[in-house]
Amino acid sequence: MTKNSIHKKSSENFFSCRFSLLFSNCGKALYIKMVEMSTTLSFVGENNKWNTVEDAAAACEAIKNFKDLRCLKLEANTLGVEAAKVMGDALALHPEFERAHWKDLFTGRLKTEIPDALRHLFSGLKRAGAKLKELDLSDNALGPVGVEGMKDFMQSPVCYSLEEIRLNNNGLGIKGGTMLAESLMKLVDNAKNSGTPLKLKLFIAGRNRLEKEGAKIYAKFFKAVGTLEHVAMPQNGIFHEGIAALAEAFSVNLNLKHINLNDNTFTPKGAKAMAAHLPAMQNLEVINFGDCLVKTIGARSLAKAIKSNHLKLKELHLDSNEIGIEGGIAIVEAIKNKSALTTLMLDCNMFGEEGRDALQSLLEDYGRLDALEPMEDDEEPDSEEEEDYDDDDDDDEDEEDDEDTDDDDDDEDYEDEEDEVVEVEPSNWVSPLKRGQNLVAIKCTAAEFYEAPNASRLLGLGNSAASMLLTEVEQRSAGGNDAFISGCFDMLMRTASIAGADTSKVSESAQAVCGDLARAAFERAEQHDLSSTATNALLVHLGLIKCEDKSFKLSWDLRGCLLILTALVCTPAFPRNTKSTLQLFLSKPNAKIDCYSQEKHKLMSALFR
Repeated sequence: MTKNSIHKKSSENFFSCRFSLLFSNCGKALYIKMVEMSTTLSFVGENNKWNTVEDAAAACEAIKNFKDLRCLKLEANTLGVEAAKVMGDALALHPEFERAHWKDLFTGRLKTEIPDALRHLFSGLKRAGAKLKELDLSDNALGPVGVEGMKDFMQSPVCYSLEEIRLNNNGLGIKGGTMLAESLMKLVDNAKNSGTPLKLKLFIAGRNRLEKEGAKIYAKFFKAVGTLEHVAMPQNGIFHEGIAALAEAFSVNLNLKHINLNDNTFTPKGAKAMAAHLPAMQNLEVINFGDCLVKTIGARSLAKAIKSNHLKLKELHLDSNEIGIEGGIAIVEAIKNKSALTTLMLDCNMFGEEGRDALQSLLEDYGRLDALEPMEDDEEPDSEEEEDYDDDDDDDEDEEDDEDTDDDDDDEDYEDEEDEVVEVEPSNWVSPLKRGQNLVAIKCTAAEFYEAPNASRLLGLGNSAASMLLTEVEQRSAGGNDAFISGCFDMLMRTASIAGADTSKVSESAQAVCGDLARAAFERAEQHDLSSTATNALLVHLGLIKCEDKSFKLSWDLRGCLLILTALVCTPAFPRNTKSTLQLFLSKPNAKIDCYSQEKHKLMSALFR
């Protein structure tokens, strides 16, 4: 064998190996695509007006003569009743038919024409004995009248094999949606009784005005199916009751990967209902709850639900939800372990410039900044109090409008209240310990200390001060974990405010009590997966972020709080994530904190050790 022939043989082997590798990686997908093309007849975008038998003659001939017709695409044409009849006759010749892509097919037709046209098409599939896998009737003005032409077909043997149903933008309304859902429920029963259970994977029904009534009946259908992987029902006017029903149904579909409920009205109550069932959906890859009015409370509930697991998550859409910085921090902390995440949509919320910077810094620390979509239309936070969505009538739109008006008035009052908070200027400040040379311990209850904390009362609580104050916090929180954590920091700040820079007995006592309060708060947060709640509570009580409770005011001396925190952040009980977040917010200008420059510097130094 010559040198050239050896080189030629080696080259042939090299390219043969490269081709084999390419085929193993891409060949299967390419082969499937080629098969689909060879089994698909498409009239997409031809703008045919099939009114009469003559108009449809060429199309029908093509359908009849097409070998192995599995997919027929009729998008962007218009089909009348007479033409639909002969087209149905042509389809009757294809028992192999599987995919009906018939979106945007009835432009300009009377609504009374549509059901008859559909009946003719479906009749052809029935006569053929086809086993349909995909049905797409999106962008057709079906309404309840159009559903009349579908309901019998949708429960027939042709549909037992359905895997995908697309009914986007059909104007079904509650009536049409209910009729169709009832037919689909019969489909589930019929398929099961025939020994071929329905294995539906995808269901899309956006922009159909289904509202909560429609959502509830589709929830029953979804629960009966149990095999869904992709559900999209955006822009349907669904309130929290419908969201709660859907959430429960989704949790039964263990292979669910994609949920899109964009532009429905969750409210915090709906978000909490969804959050209660999210832990059962560990295969989720896409969550789209954008423009759903979840607000800060709802965002925190959702974040808590996905924080520990949901490691397959690739996209999280929570834009346009009136979420404040507390909710934003909770979301960011919830996705820090989501290595598969490629898209995080948080635009059009209420983080403000400082909040946006804080979130971006946190995401950078967690290695997730690349996933964040631009936040170009975010708004500055306001002081609007989130409504109590536990009321039974919170989905009454008129009442919501009235409440919004009242809230606007209250906002102005709240802003005035915030302006009235007086901070002690450094030059005039005198340590509470030095305002009286001879401090006398005054016995008091924990409740009395809470209402008017001072050095004498702290000494009067004695060695049991920490336990007494923790008991008071527990009673005030009424057993709620969030309230207990917030209450601990409230009590901590009241106690810390009487501490000075010296090493007196009062300062030592205040530091010991504050240490126990902080430890209790962080331990409760760790036990119940509420680390973001603890971090937010600390930021609120330092005046670094706004509180959702309008009645909240900073009534303590922040100098003492900064001094106590300087000691606390160096203890093992102080979580690393909370330290990082505190660093971030303290690095931003804040009038309430910046007037205590020495104390702030000491705290920042301690945080960076």
